[in-house]
Amino acid sequence: MPYRKEKFANEEIYHVVVRSIDDNLLFKDVDDHYRGIFSIYEFNTVKPVVIRERRQARLRIKELLKQAPEKGISANDSRDKLVEILAFCFMPNHIHLLLKQTKDNGTTRFMNKLGAGYGGYFNRKYSRKGHVFQNRFNAVRIKTDSQLEAVFAYIHTNPISLIEPGWKNGKIKNLKRAIEFLKTYKWSSYRDYIDEKNFPSVTERKFLSETMGDADKCRNIVIDWIKHKRKIKGFSNLTIE
Repeated sequence: MPYRKEKFANEEIYHVVVRSIDDNLLFKDVDDHYRGIFSIYEFNTVKPVVIRERRQARLRIKELLKQAPEKGISANDSRDKLVEILAFCFMPNHIHLLLKQTKDNGTTRFMNKLGAGYGGYFNRKYSRKGHVFQNRFNAVRIKTDSQLEAVFAYIHTNPISLIEPGWKNGKIKNLKRAIEFLKTYKWSSYRDYIDEKNFPSVTERKFLSETMGDADKCRNIVIDWIKHKRKIKGFSNLTIE
């Protein structure tokens, strides 16, 4: 992904969407999904990252923990983060991220590292060349708590379109099935917000939990969104379809 000219402000929150080139699949199997999760975690650092080395380091820590748990060895997170990942959702041909920038130019640096890192993995695995992601990611700044709540629900309800293609136009056929599907959809941060441990180390959930409430309130926000597809002033300017 090329360098973006606009500046992102520290401590501001952005809804970021990055899409595949020509709407190709970004994740062809479960291993690709796991590599994507690993990537958004590991590339969120000011330091250069070699994924092979990071995987080896994590394996060494796991082995040490197995061999001598009584010694108190722990896999502490020592990253100097570029952004806080507040929420995420992987879809077949695009990724949603809710990011809070913590370092100057952190959003752009993180997205460039993610694009180059996951893109390189994808090309090597599938013996292809060229761009994996579209040239630019899209980003919209979140300005109010109501907008934050709406985007939180919007990001986490995206997977419903995989089983209910017309649901965003009010054509949902089975509400209960849609709600249950989100509870089992592994490739987003929703399950961590409703206290069903999934990928807890990837996201920083304290801020949103303090803003919106506990697990039950987060769940109700999402369910309410599915039921009523609420419209708020300026919402169309906050999301990227």
